[in-house]
Amino acid sequence: MDNKETNIIEKERAKMWQIAFFSLNNTSTNLFLAMMGYVSYYANGVAGLGVVLISFIITGMRIFDGVTDPIIGYFIDKTNGRFGKFRPYIFLGYLFMSISSLVLFFTTDLVPRGIRPIYFIVVYSIYIIGYTFQTAVVKSGQSVITTDVNQRPFITFFDSTFIMLAHGVVAFYVSVYLIGKYKSFTSKALFSEFVITVVIVSGICSILAMIGIWEKDRPKYFRLSQDKKVRIHFKDYFTILKHNKPIRMLVIAAASNKFAQMVYGNAVVPVMLFGILMKNYPLAGLIGVIIGFPNLGIIYLGITFAKKHGQKNALIFSTILAIFFQTIFMLLMLFTDLTKVSLTHINVITVVFLLVFMLLNGVKSISNNIVVPMIADCTDYEYTISGFFVPGIMGALFSFVDKTFSALATGFVGLCLSFIGFKEVFPQVEDALTPQLKGMTVFFYCIIPMIGWLITLFIMRYYKLDKKTMQGLYRERPNKENS
Repeated sequence: MDNKETNIIEKERAKMWQIAFFSLNNTSTNLFLAMMGYVSYYANGVAGLGVVLISFIITGMRIFDGVTDPIIGYFIDKTNGRFGKFRPYIFLGYLFMSISSLVLFFTTDLVPRGIRPIYFIVVYSIYIIGYTFQTAVVKSGQSVITTDVNQRPFITFFDSTFIMLAHGVVAFYVSVYLIGKYKSFTSKALFSEFVITVVIVSGICSILAMIGIWEKDRPKYFRLSQDKKVRIHFKDYFTILKHNKPIRMLVIAAASNKFAQMVYGNAVVPVMLFGILMKNYPLAGLIGVIIGFPNLGIIYLGITFAKKHGQKNALIFSTILAIFFQTIFMLLMLFTDLTKVSLTHINVITVVFLLVFMLLNGVKSISNNIVVPMIADCTDYEYTISGFFVPGIMGALFSFVDKTFSALATGFVGLCLSFIGFKEVFPQVEDALTPQLKGMTVFFYCIIPMIGWLITLFIMRYYKLDKKTMQGLYRERPNKENS
């Protein structure tokens, strides 16, 4: 894989609806991810597995998820059939996730207790393979959607918008509707209805995603030439990591970000924050509806900033703002009575809480999601220095490190909870607030994210693909089809 020739990438644009539809692939996987955020409650409260055991099983499964990425990425780069490079993996990924999720939530508690952990691991492993299929396309397919540096930030806009909507709707659906209907996470019927809903909605998103990438999922967009056969081998992963410094820096920054996100986004943390500390768990779902539209405005401002100053600077600026607003939110948790936050009796603490929460989640949406189109920048950079177009490998390298480090988050949460007495069951909405629970809630929701963001800021000093650098990689294609 040694090519000293500098390659110039022809600039290709996409129609905005294509970018929007393709982003629904990420929405599909995030719906499953949001649902699986509650799998610990099913495994513990319905299937009877212990807190520490299930935490470490899920941690192991997340590591397995990372290990499968290089394999799937390798096959994506090798794929070039009649159905394209990316669409088969969207379809198969959705199929595997749907079947395994239905089997897991409907049958795990029915098998003999002695083999229940093994059964859970096997079924969950099939889910992980499907999840890897579909998420690999999230990170690699964007390289063919558009190579315009002014369009790529819109991938972040649609990703952030749809993911925020997905997680917000799921939070509302669970905290208001499902808990209101079934009362407790120990109800199997709750999870049965949950999984059926996710399978249906995610299927619609997957179909629209395949439609979005359909036109671009053709060899003419894979940067292959007639006189050069691209031969990719597993050893090329190490070669790329060695000479492609931007992807190394990006995966480290994103891994620290993702670890923090998986900690504060763990299903038990909103239960601790809204259900126990604030004594108002339905607010966890309602607040997503309230801040939804204002957050879209914040995300759009972030994308406008990215178009003008580049994706690197947008990541840095949004991360700085996230640290600032998270600090204010931590002070609110420590020194105010958040049980007074009410949507029926508006007061000063309610207004301040909603304002800070809205601003915090808006900038977090930008910093969490803008790293995805930055992978496409690293893919294009790789093409210019080596002549190899390997979106599968680039996405896989990112996902491998990202998922491996973020996998530690689930085990980390379970281990920390065991230190304050929650070894057999997770904290429940009806639990009383103790100093230990309050301190752990602040630690999970505030301290860990700020540490992760500080690491991101440090690493971004060594990431060189700013807007000026990226603009030098492209040239206009004469008689472009998509203008």
